[in-house]
Amino acid sequence: MAEADAVIVGSGVNGLVAAAELALAGWSVVLVEREPNIGGFIATEERTLLGYLHDTYSSWHPLFVSGPAYARLGELLHRHGLEYRNADEWVTASVADDGRVTLAHRDPRRTAEGFAHDEDRAAYLAALGRLGDNMAAIGGLMSGELRSPAVFRPAAALLRGGGRRGVERWVRSVAASGRGYARAEFRGDEVDHLFAPWLLHAGLSPDHASGAFLMTLLAASLHGVGVPVVGGGAGRFVDAFTSLPATTGVRVETGTRVDRILVEQGRAVGVASGGRVFRARRAVLASVTPTALYGTLLPQGSVRPELRDQARRFRYGRAAMQIHVALSQPLGWRDARLNTVLVVYLSDGSGSTGIACAEAEAGLLPRRPTVVVGQQYVLDSSRVPPGAAALWLQLQELPPTPRGDAAGELDTAQGWTPELAQGYADRVLSRIARHAPDLPGKILAVDVIAPRTSPAGTPTRSTATRTVARSNSTRAFSGALCPPPDGMRPTSAGSGTSAPPLTRGRGWAVSPGTWWPPRSPQGPDSPACPGSHPGAGSEADAV
Repeated sequence: MAEADAVIVGSGVNGLVAAAELALAGWSVVLVEREPNIGGFIATEERTLLGYLHDTYSSWHPLFVSGPAYARLGELLHRHGLEYRNADEWVTASVADDGRVTLAHRDPRRTAEGFAHDEDRAAYLAALGRLGDNMAAIGGLMSGELRSPAVFRPAAALLRGGGRRGVERWVRSVAASGRGYARAEFRGDEVDHLFAPWLLHAGLSPDHASGAFLMTLLAASLHGVGVPVVGGGAGRFVDAFTSLPATTGVRVETGTRVDRILVEQGRAVGVASGGRVFRARRAVLASVTPTALYGTLLPQGSVRPELRDQARRFRYGRAAMQIHVALSQPLGWRDARLNTVLVVYLSDGSGSTGIACAEAEAGLLPRRPTVVVGQQYVLDSSRVPPGAAALWLQLQELPPTPRGDAAGELDTAQGWTPELAQGYADRVLSRIARHAPDLPGKILAVDVIAPRTSPAGTPTRSTATRTVARSNSTRAFSGALCPPPDGMRPTSAGSGTSAPPLTRGRGWAVSPGTWWPPRSPQGPDSPACPGSHPGAGSEADAV
């Protein structure tokens, strides 16, 4: 039996930060993780071809860099190899279906200069100023427990800073939607176009409450800290935390699934895993889902029935998909300003994003999804071979279990099959190609991470559909599918080991979490198949 001051269950970013901070405060800590590696949904992998480093799930870290955990741990993490790269110029943009582009600069004044109306420029800068003046109080409210007496101090500071009218303004912003805020406060549509899609990162749609407040908060975050990415890939973030135990004394137990939390006389005193017990002298912290905590880990009778019932009725939000694309060369956008922008959104603002959210929440695959296009290679060329590029695509408006397709094109009867994931990826890539017509000829490989849920409805790690593909049409991406080139199967970055041996199943080569499409009927030497080097597949190859 192991014993420590604190036992932490789960090694995502919250568990990692908690372990480091408690250890630095003098506590002994055991960190228990069911997966073979720590990090949760933070990893960097060669998901497409060798030499292409893709961030699986998490990639941009503005909220971490601007938060108190980084203020306390940043210097230590940098000593252990963490390096952030950032931009001082244009950081994000939104592109409408009609080609209209709105850009955001690190300097809020440069951003406001792009607005068509003088009053909108003044209103935008004034909103950022109000937030800055009250950020200490607002941060205290956001990071505190609202039922604790401790919230009275930041609440009083907010009242002193703006009086009753100021507090009323903040309350209204928490109650209002992003769409409503943009309509009420701005004459033009630039703020809505830029920041309505960013609400997806908070799990909201443009029509959900609190969007008004979060629009300003997200804008301030972008101006204040940009969109930092980890040099060498987000996996280096985990590497830095992995090396901390030697400094902090945290004991890490990976590959250890917790069966239950031990409760004695109303207090959590440890966890049990198989035949092992980890006792906690002072605290047990569980960085897990509500479903796992109240449905599985805590024993019956250990919490109030009404609390367990609330957890039972907890519902997860929309699902998400990621698409990783290996390119032979950097993308050429119709609007050349986008070539060096780090994060590009394909959205008309609240209009198209609101419709896509409504379709997803109705169980439909959106006809015109909001596409987040990450171009990390602009900041970090070490992620791709010389002269090459890669795209990190995120879709946050998907149903966990699709009931239909809003466009009436895709068969959803079997749920998230590899075929459905590939078909939806084709739709996404076609949307990008409208604004970057050279995309089809530069694609070397595509990796699709589709949603998946457990039988209980709990989100789980997604399955992945990996294809090395080249379209033989500039209008569709469902052309010939090719086998992976020799020696180019995906590996985990830095692991030096290849993917698991493949076995045949249902026409797809299947290994746990991985699918390669079968050999194309045209054969591996078909002109539709890319070459086996990063320079293969130039624009001239697209028909």
